[in-house]
Amino acid sequence: MTINCNGTLIDLSQPKILGVLNITPDSFYDGGKYKDPKSILQQTERMLADGASFIDIGAYSSRPGAEHVPLDEELHRILPIVHLVLKEFPHAVLSIDTFRHQVAKKCLELGAAIINDISAGNLDPKMMETVAKFQVPYIMMHMKGTPQTMKTMDGYTDLIKDLRYYFSEKVALARGHKINDIILDPGFGFAKNTGQNFQLLAHLDLFKSLNLPLLAGVSRKSMIYKTLGTSPKQALNGTTALHMIALQKGASILRVHDVREAKECILLYQELKANEIDFRKD
Repeated sequence: MTINCNGTLIDLSQPKILGVLNITPDSFYDGGKYKDPKSILQQTERMLADGASFIDIGAYSSRPGAEHVPLDEELHRILPIVHLVLKEFPHAVLSIDTFRHQVAKKCLELGAAIINDISAGNLDPKMMETVAKFQVPYIMMHMKGTPQTMKTMDGYTDLIKDLRYYFSEKVALARGHKINDIILDPGFGFAKNTGQNFQLLAHLDLFKSLNLPLLAGVSRKSMIYKTLGTSPKQALNGTTALHMIALQKGASILRVHDVREAKECILLYQELKANEIDFRKD
């Protein structure tokens, strides 16, 4: 299972890491931490050295209740950073975390390689058309509503069935636009309460029947720190525990804030898989 990133085929049969580079002032964990060229380049270099295959740059916080960011502001935040990072690290594979086709288009023109859309086209009907034009991988996430409203929209008839139906429709739509490389993100924390997040993780393997790579984004999220009674800053150990579960359930990509720890988790998982012996008899 491979995806084409600016002409380079990346094999997802072995799990990969998508390192988060938030350049927003209000992200739930690292908001405002990377706000100048030096800190941005240092963090990018650190994540690449620690084992990130992709760098995910976002300029619009999608945390529950996040403030709306006008299009011009999102562009003002993200375009100089994409240019800066690719100038310093020309071989870096950049993913752009946006639901706006205008942002996607301008970033792809600068050399970004992947679009990560929290709405799977729901918030901008021109997004799939734009992704298809550039023929880049498209990460489609499940979410209901918007970052401002999703917290109140966690009602489901059957969580797993509802999401499988959602993705079936979205994949068909993307294929209709001739998008070749599709990655599915079930959207932990997006229009889902803590119990639903754990239910989703427990049954993540049921989405493998869609025959597409799965992305798991649980890093330092509330399903961890609320369960443990801590905070995002204290949620690294819990994050690592859930990363191992996600890998065992079929995740091909981990979207993380802490690349080194995630890489160690993947290495241990791979060693475990390599030494599995089936003792069952016919």
